[in-house]
Amino acid sequence: MKTTHTSDKPGSTEPLQSRPRCGKSLRDILCWEIFPTPFRTSSKMLNFLIGLFSFVAVCYFGLMLFALIMADRMIFPAPPPNYTDDADILKLPMAEGGTISARYYPNPQATHTLLYSHGNGEDIGTSPDLWEGLRDLGYNVLVYDYPGYGTSGGKPSEAASYAAIDAAYAYLTRELSIPPEQIVLFGRSLGGGPAFDLATREPVGGVITDGTFSSTFRVMTRYKLLPWDCFDNLAKVDRIDCPLLIIHGTKDRTVPFHHALDLYQKAVEPKFHLWVEGAGHNNLIEVAGPAYSDAIRAFREQLTP
Repeated sequence: MKTTHTSDKPGSTEPLQSRPRCGKSLRDILCWEIFPTPFRTSSKMLNFLIGLFSFVAVCYFGLMLFALIMADRMIFPAPPPNYTDDADILKLPMAEGGTISARYYPNPQATHTLLYSHGNGEDIGTSPDLWEGLRDLGYNVLVYDYPGYGTSGGKPSEAASYAAIDAAYAYLTRELSIPPEQIVLFGRSLGGGPAFDLATREPVGGVITDGTFSSTFRVMTRYKLLPWDCFDNLAKVDRIDCPLLIIHGTKDRTVPFHHALDLYQKAVEPKFHLWVEGAGHNNLIEVAGPAYSDAIRAFREQLTP
């Protein structure tokens, strides 16, 4: 029996099934190493396109898997608690069990109540001066923690944040007997997610957002690349049928300004905005100065008493 050998001399023909030995190009890798052998064709270009498609598909499904596993960890970097439980900390029960921590700042002269949802790196002990300042603008203020934040039990997630704001809303409407039309949802950054979601499900008097995104994934990709998203505010904003105030800094590098523009463009009337020229994500109040409190006060004054 004769053994056939492949010649390395110029002009010799190498079998189609053999692999490139060295100097591999991207086309070689896609054609010979990624796409399965039984499906290769005699066309190098077709093999390249099939291999490229396979490579993109693998990367896409890898991205989906990464998002599925890591999304909650990246979206909810809960800080160590900035407070301890005392007589002022409320424990609000959630519908499916467990409790969240909250703090209430009453204003006897208030015509409306702010239900404040904080950002992902904060808890209800982070900015007491802010809650008190909002109270002084003519509001009662209820600020609450998401599960896994502060002294709230449970683990943070998109669904858990919705359950938390539901518990806070139930406390205001049932325990304090505050009419829904007198409740104004205030979402800071991540807090815009639960605020927008609740406004599409329950009656409220108004919604205010500060530095909120169109969706969490779009913060990284700008465009929707996956079949699902977390806190897809852009898909919900046009279903809000109460007055809306969007506040955002034009130099925000954490949640770029185009998120605010996209939300405002899709929102329905009545809608208002405060674009703070030169402000970033974490210095918006300082850069805005009196304009920040003026906008929030004016928003309350035009709401139904």
